[in-house]
Amino acid sequence: MELRHLRYFVTVAVELNFSRAAQRLHIAQPPLSQQIRQLETELGFELFHRTKRSVQLTQAGRVFLVQAEKILQQVEQAVEMGRLASRGEVGQLVVGFVSSAAYSVLPPILQAFRQAVPNVSLELRELTTNQQLQLLVSGQIDIGLVRPPVEQQLIHSEVIFQEPLMLAMPVSHRLAKRTKVSIKSLINEPFILFKRSLAPGLYDPIISLCQQASFSPNVVQEAIQMQTIISLVAAQMGIAVVPASLQNLQRSGVIYKPLKEKTPLVALALIWRPDCVPTVERFLQIARTGYDQSFSLALHTP
Repeated sequence: MELRHLRYFVTVAVELNFSRAAQRLHIAQPPLSQQIRQLETELGFELFHRTKRSVQLTQAGRVFLVQAEKILQQVEQAVEMGRLASRGEVGQLVVGFVSSAAYSVLPPILQAFRQAVPNVSLELRELTTNQQLQLLVSGQIDIGLVRPPVEQQLIHSEVIFQEPLMLAMPVSHRLAKRTKVSIKSLINEPFILFKRSLAPGLYDPIISLCQQASFSPNVVQEAIQMQTIISLVAAQMGIAVVPASLQNLQRSGVIYKPLKEKTPLVALALIWRPDCVPTVERFLQIARTGYDQSFSLALHTP
């Protein structure tokens, strides 16, 4: 038995006329009648009562019709699901991201992705850059949003966003009323920073900026996540140089100020495996072109 036999049978059962059914199927009537006979022989029971004037379903034919229609519907659904999967429009995607991405590109990318492919289930995991690299290689995440550079040869990467640095300080700080703050005025300030191993692509530009002003920052407290750093600034533990998009994290007791000096641009990059699934390719496509990047341009003007 083949699917075409079921399609032939269902068409005849709907039309109850071999001639009209043959026209709908775009075949000649004699081969259609022959195919139905072959199906009945294989099944071992008659599907139709035939006379010269009419064609009627047998009791067995009516029961078989219900199941045949279900089978054809399931086949159509399977084909459609396969088509969606091949386009990356169905399934599950595990996305890793560094915490600072939540205040820049991650929300618009997720919004655009959900609108474009609502049938893909997203699982989000907040991780450091190094954690994402490890979990991507082991297959525990599908794609990541990290602070480059990415030096692992088995991983593809692409920068999708760049922004300048700015200063986060307590609202009671002596420099809080200035429109812009010079990095040179921070020589004796206590800094809150993270370990270089967590994100060298962000750590190194911050250190370089200070060294250009002829000093090394006095790091009094280290933290892993940007939210923690901003919370420590609010607690007046020190100041922090952060990506400009962190100003979207409004915390009571914290004020953000642009720096007078031109700062290095820090980047966010997507990472994925070369053997990625279609859902990852779809995510990449949307991340490159599918969201409003107007806010990104504003961040480049201190």
